[in-house]
Amino acid sequence: MKKATNSRLTYTVLSISLLTVMAGAAMAPALGEIHNHFASYGNLTVQLIVSLPALFIVATNLAFSRLCRWMKTRTLATVGLCLYVLAGAGAFFVDNIWLLLALRALLGVSVGMVMPLSTGLLAYFFPPQEQARLMGLSAAMNQMGGVVATLLSGILAGMGWNFSFLVYLLALPALLLVVLFLPNVQLNTNPSLDHSPDYYESETGTTKARKHPGHPFKSLLRFAPSVVGMLLVMLLFFIYPTNFAIISAERGSADSHTVTLIMVGLDLVAFVIGLGFGQLMKRIPGRVKYIAPLGFMSGYAVLACGAGLPFLVVGSALLGVANGVGVPYLNTIASIKGGKDAATTVMPLISAALYLGQFLSPLIVTPLSRLIPIATAPYAVGVAIGLVLLVQTWSTRRYHALAPHR
Repeated sequence: MKKATNSRLTYTVLSISLLTVMAGAAMAPALGEIHNHFASYGNLTVQLIVSLPALFIVATNLAFSRLCRWMKTRTLATVGLCLYVLAGAGAFFVDNIWLLLALRALLGVSVGMVMPLSTGLLAYFFPPQEQARLMGLSAAMNQMGGVVATLLSGILAGMGWNFSFLVYLLALPALLLVVLFLPNVQLNTNPSLDHSPDYYESETGTTKARKHPGHPFKSLLRFAPSVVGMLLVMLLFFIYPTNFAIISAERGSADSHTVTLIMVGLDLVAFVIGLGFGQLMKRIPGRVKYIAPLGFMSGYAVLACGAGLPFLVVGSALLGVANGVGVPYLNTIASIKGGKDAATTVMPLISAALYLGQFLSPLIVTPLSRLIPIATAPYAVGVAIGLVLLVQTWSTRRYHALAPHR
């Protein structure tokens, strides 16, 4: 692949990574205005505007290999991004809560179509030696997309509750790049070989190359450590956005503007860490796996112990480091293990685990928090789940140096 073509392809795939986090998170700053507009409906109904896309992302991810049988890469990405723009920005014209939720469901379908491509195509088109760096860049772009979308959505919401949905027009440049530069190839939907020799961390139970069917549930057994790891990382991370502002207000730790700046700062930390992730994997490949669990444990411990601004900043920064390493690490290990078939085998499962973790986090953490009689109970639960992630990481992975690409 020529260098110019290689760069265009890299930018094209990374542009998709900018968009995937926006499915639900982009609407969070505008949710107050949306709730006021639909005041006759219950809180849960309005909150579905943020959480409903995740369910349809998971369902579409599980059907991703079937979609790849019907469409090639450029066609699949183009259809997904067109649906993304129509369902996302189309909500600007809707004033019915149920039709709005239907569009949010379609938005979830669109993200489910393109999310596995945002990482799977990096595994398909680039050798293992480049994937740690590229997965770090993908995670960094994801975080930057969250920063831009959150700030822009909040500004647009000040113009009117429905203006915030125009943030989804950000997908148009990515759509143009896909049409111009993404090769239209047929991804393998029935992989036949285990591509596990060339990766940094192997999962226990990995043996010699073997045949296996491409069924998603059988693939789940094969890639279970990475999938479970991503589920735990998202369970942990989403304790923060669902509790930080509320707990800070209850404790009088910071006003709403300060809380917003700190939360954006976390995304910026994760962005910077993602940019340097490739170097981390080169310098300390055997220890990178522990950064995420230890970062989550220490971050939530700091937030639980102090209410002052320094505690909020340091705790949030540690969580940014944890998330900035955890997501690209799991994507890298899974993509190299899956090889060129990763886009149709492990990446849809990783994506499903990512969004399922987002959806389940408050449903799991809130009941557990009620068992702990302190104001920062969710953070204490975060420390406990971080310990589970640490044990899971230690028990399912062993270090191997990356072999030269042949």
